[in-house]
Amino acid sequence: MTTTTTKAVPALGVPTAPPLPKDVEALLRRLRLPHIRGLAPEVVATAKAQRWEPVEVLRALFAAEAAGRERSALATRRAAAGFPTGKTFDAWKAEASSIPVPIQQALRTLEWVHRTENLVLCGPSGTGKTFLLEALGQEAVQAGLRVARFTLENLGVLLRRHRADDTVTKAIARVLRADLVVVDDIGLLPVATDAAEGLYHLVDAAYEKRSVAISSNLHPAAFDELMPKHWPPRPSTGYCTTPTSAKPPVRACACPKPSPDKG
Repeated sequence: MTTTTTKAVPALGVPTAPPLPKDVEALLRRLRLPHIRGLAPEVVATAKAQRWEPVEVLRALFAAEAAGRERSALATRRAAAGFPTGKTFDAWKAEASSIPVPIQQALRTLEWVHRTENLVLCGPSGTGKTFLLEALGQEAVQAGLRVARFTLENLGVLLRRHRADDTVTKAIARVLRADLVVVDDIGLLPVATDAAEGLYHLVDAAYEKRSVAISSNLHPAAFDELMPKHWPPRPSTGYCTTPTSAKPPVRACACPKPSPDKG
């Protein structure tokens, strides 16, 4: 068996862009301008061939650097958010959800995050709570916000890890560097004391400073049963969803603490 290797041949009449002088490339590395460094040879060759104005060269190079940094920052925020599946609104079917479309649209504006309000999506399993919560989180990441996603078990592990050296407060403060903290699937399984205390510390520290979004099989009125007995209840303005049946229908409302009969 014979293997042949072919080299890419430049298109006829289109010369390969010469590399940058080594001192210029070194300066770009020193200034940490990787996207300009990668594109500069092509831009310089094109500018020379097409007789660009100097300002056009600068515009093309700095636009490339800005776009590249935005892509890198977006990828970093996505990775830091820690969402497990990458679900977005591209696959979300708004008409299939029983949450009224106007409420869905209001949530997608993310104004509630900028107002440091909280969100609770509650209802039976299979109603799309986790999907919607992750899609909203991805929307926030796309909008330039920092997002952190946890399960109750994650919060319990965080609490145990930092309780030994009394750094729980510092650990929660680091979590709250995010603009939005997502806690998924509360009430699906029995809640350990460490996990409940972790949620308490998170909600208490985030009050009126950061937005917390929660999905739960329980109505918010039942959350106090999960909390440590010393937990001081605080009002939380935001959007809540409450189940209207055992099936997917979920009715949404905007209120501090909705009751099941008023939705």
